[in-house]
Amino acid sequence: MATATVDASQGMSVSRPTSSPWMIAVSVMLATFMEVLDTSIASVALPYIAGSLSATNDEATWVLTSYLVANAVVLPASSWFALRFGRKRFLITCIVIFTVSSFACGSATSLGMILLARAVQGAGGGALQPLSQAILLESFPPDKRGMAMAVFALGVVVAPVLGPTLGGYLTDAYSWRWAFYINIPIGIFAIFMILRYIQDPPYIKNAKPGRIDGIGLGLLAVWLGALQIILDKGQEDDWFGANWICWATGILVVGFVAFIVRELTHDKPLVNLRVFRHRNFLLGCLLIAIFGGLLYGLVTLLPLFYQELLGYTAFAAGWAVSPRGIGAILAMPIIGVLTNKLDIRWLIACGFVMFGISSLRFGQADLAISQWSFFWAILLSGFGSGSIFVPLSTTTVAGLANEEIGNASGLYNLSRNIGGSIGISIVNTIVVRHQQLHQNELVHSITSTSVPLQNQLQSLQHYLQTQGYSAAESMRKAYALIGEIVSGQARLWSYVDDFRYMALVSFACIPIVFVLKKASLPKGAQSIGH
Repeated sequence: MATATVDASQGMSVSRPTSSPWMIAVSVMLATFMEVLDTSIASVALPYIAGSLSATNDEATWVLTSYLVANAVVLPASSWFALRFGRKRFLITCIVIFTVSSFACGSATSLGMILLARAVQGAGGGALQPLSQAILLESFPPDKRGMAMAVFALGVVVAPVLGPTLGGYLTDAYSWRWAFYINIPIGIFAIFMILRYIQDPPYIKNAKPGRIDGIGLGLLAVWLGALQIILDKGQEDDWFGANWICWATGILVVGFVAFIVRELTHDKPLVNLRVFRHRNFLLGCLLIAIFGGLLYGLVTLLPLFYQELLGYTAFAAGWAVSPRGIGAILAMPIIGVLTNKLDIRWLIACGFVMFGISSLRFGQADLAISQWSFFWAILLSGFGSGSIFVPLSTTTVAGLANEEIGNASGLYNLSRNIGGSIGISIVNTIVVRHQQLHQNELVHSITSTSVPLQNQLQSLQHYLQTQGYSAAESMRKAYALIGEIVSGQARLWSYVDDFRYMALVSFACIPIVFVLKKASLPKGAQSIGH
């Protein structure tokens, strides 16, 4: 296919393919949709993965964190790989890696095997979004880029709608393994479409990227790898009570400092950290890291809450949390209209307010709620997410030069992924530690002379005796049932604590939003995240 080089807005020279831009959009959206779908589809299957692989629910969440951290390692290097090997070839390679590792995830027979496969899958998926976004922007004329990015954003938020519901259905009807196998046909079709419609522009074909900053990439992998291990094993091994956690933290700090020094002093660094001199970019990365932790924490907690405490199936849990994506879809056109009429800092602040209010509503949970008791709160959390992502990503890069956008995109998405991994680890630690705390409090408050306790024991004992148990057996079972009730109530309160902490963090982000410099979104503005 022939291509024509034209001058785009702001002086950028881009290649506009002769193929229909919308067919190109479909091609790259398949890859992005697959990658985004996989961040949410596995969340409802975590209890089933844990049971199948003889792991705890806490250990099963490593399936999410290992993906995010491996994803983060590749993000900053994706631009160099695209220039070195060709963007089309690199994109196809990433999809192949993602698809093959999806099969490995589905066929895993141990926790270690699925974690390794998920890490490879995350590495393959790390470049899919920035590559797809770059191709999409170059395929449309400047006056239609806003519409193209709106379609791109819509596709990105549809995936979280389908993810939990589809993952729950596949898990219940077939097996949790099909939550990963579903990527195989999507990946094959995406490769076919890219081979048919995507072609590298001349500047990619003629690019001479030079040598990659291998030391910088190695240091990035070292400190992110150490962070991954600490997040995954910290709760299990009592965090800094374990000597090896202290050593791993030392490696993390040394690797991180060495990485910063290397990138600031090297002539051609893997990532240009000097972009953090821009206030909006620095604060934007901070906010997206915090919000990434909140969002991934919520995505992890809600399905587990429904399944662990309310006994829902994976499909029912996925269906219950699906309004989050609907809320994000509803937010997109409204935000698109308001961005050109309001100070977008107010949109971001309102997004954090909505997310905080919804978290407070989750903090009112009890064991008697129905499947749809949280419908409006989940819908509001999705609407709040949609109000944050696009305005924040565009505000973050509002003051950057065109040549800084690619580097900034990698750092911005890296911040989101690291925040997500830390968030998942924190919420799981709070659930475990606070369950123990609340259980101790409940046990100490229950005395043998308590009238409600004696009434409950007599009621349970009488019921068990009618079922054929002897007096001694019914008494033992009655005490065991009381213990289960206490444990369930303690677990509930630990979730409530988590949701309320998330609300506090959401509200704490609002003052930071207004430290950002005021920026407007011009027609066809670019954004760098989802």
